[in-house]
Amino acid sequence: MAATPTVSAVDTQHSDMIHDAQMDYYGKRLATCASDRTVRIFDVAEDGQHKLVKELQGHEGPVWMVGWSHPNFGNLLASCSHDRKVLIWKETAVGWEQTKEHVEHEGSVNAVAWAPHAIGRAVLACASADGDISILTQTKDNRWSVDRIRGAHRNGVTSVSWAPLVAIGSLGSSEIETADTTTTPRLVSCGCDRHIKIWTLVGDTWSANPVVLDGHDEWVRDVAWAPGIGLSCSTIASCSQDGTVLIWTQQTEGSSAAREDASAWVCTTLRKFTEPVWRVSWSLTGNMLAVSSAESKVTLWKEGIDGTWTQIGDLEGSSGTN
Repeated sequence: MAATPTVSAVDTQHSDMIHDAQMDYYGKRLATCASDRTVRIFDVAEDGQHKLVKELQGHEGPVWMVGWSHPNFGNLLASCSHDRKVLIWKETAVGWEQTKEHVEHEGSVNAVAWAPHAIGRAVLACASADGDISILTQTKDNRWSVDRIRGAHRNGVTSVSWAPLVAIGSLGSSEIETADTTTTPRLVSCGCDRHIKIWTLVGDTWSANPVVLDGHDEWVRDVAWAPGIGLSCSTIASCSQDGTVLIWTQQTEGSSAAREDASAWVCTTLRKFTEPVWRVSWSLTGNMLAVSSAESKVTLWKEGIDGTWTQIGDLEGSSGTN
């Protein structure tokens, strides 16, 4: 008999709407952010109890998203806000401190995403309403270099997500050698132009001609690359203001030129919801997907052996929006 999952409530003590909540790599820390301009960090006990350990203040507007780095790079937490800033916080021996303030965007920063740790250093992608994607890379002297994909999406970028990498490497070369293949860092983004775009790091420069995937009729709110390490295909989920959730798949075999062909991606409609869909999130194994919509619920979906997706559950009253 399958175990019944337990659901526990967390009194975050935020004074306004919560926009994001993320567990760290080990599941022992919870970070939340809200329209009250704060980020809060909680210790999570084995019995599910939560204890507030720190409130981080530094933003001047609603905080949309938080993200933990891989522990290989220390306890780093990124946050982004309507105030056009990205803040990177670091836990030290004396507590949490702000280690980086990124203020180069001209519009709200809507999303942040850490690159896979296999890249070899801490790398953070930031999606902004100014239409650009900035990429922060921690250098050996613990400074941060900044790259920019300008004009990534007309009228604004809403989300970014990294492709999984399958072996340890470094950004000294964009190609990471593995036992089976050669993989380059790839990033997927979406925006208010209704497009989904896949960017590839070529040498030290992000490709000027991304793969463009079209399937949504209105602006795309979120995109997520499945962490399907070692699987025979790449999988991306996207959701939109038009109420649709799309699953995009591409076989990983073949040349790098074939991977840059938009026609190599096969699109399947997971479901057409009656309301806009805010967020999609994969399980660690990449075969389950959580979908958050304006229907005030989170639905859970699982892929079958035959490739079809089936709804396996839902959580009422769990939806939120940026």
